[in-house]
Amino acid sequence: MSAVLTTVNRALTALVGLILLALGGVVLAVGFDAPMPSWWLHRGPHDVLLSDAERTRWRDAGWWWPVVIAALAVLLLLALWWLVAVVRRRRLTEVLVDTGDGEGATLRGRALEDVLAGEAERVDGVEGAGVRLMGRRDAPAARVRLLLAPHVDPGTALHDLTTRALAHARTSAALPALPAEVQLRGVKHGAERVS
Repeated sequence: MSAVLTTVNRALTALVGLILLALGGVVLAVGFDAPMPSWWLHRGPHDVLLSDAERTRWRDAGWWWPVVIAALAVLLLLALWWLVAVVRRRRLTEVLVDTGDGEGATLRGRALEDVLAGEAERVDGVEGAGVRLMGRRDAPAARVRLLLAPHVDPGTALHDLTTRALAHARTSAALPALPAEVQLRGVKHGAERVS
């Protein structure tokens, strides 16, 4: 997860947890007939959640229901965005490395991505590279984006990437295989003048 998503996730989880904890404590206190402050909505365990006056207060106002529905729709969309962002992990956070002693070790996914991207950028004619690890921690896969100079043969660049950077990453992490999806793009350049 990205740093922003992690921060938002932790803040929302903490906020929802605190709100639910406070509401649960108040409901328990009201249920056990504990004294409540004078401004509190409910006085005891037999008090109704909404009185008739509270339920019908805004019934005749034309703006009330559209505002309530819009607010609930926004909350629903935010909750769905949060759920999808938390469940769908795009990046592999760690890779399991077989050390040969039966114990194993973990390698940070970002570290392997950075090394792979650095080696890919050293391939002749590659002007930029981006790497993202996906899959499982014991069977990672790489998604590589290469930005190629105009004069470079894409087949040669792909061959150099697979025989150098990907092969080196596979052997250094002791992986039996490191499948990769490579996306090649050419650098945008202005038209050359022909005379």
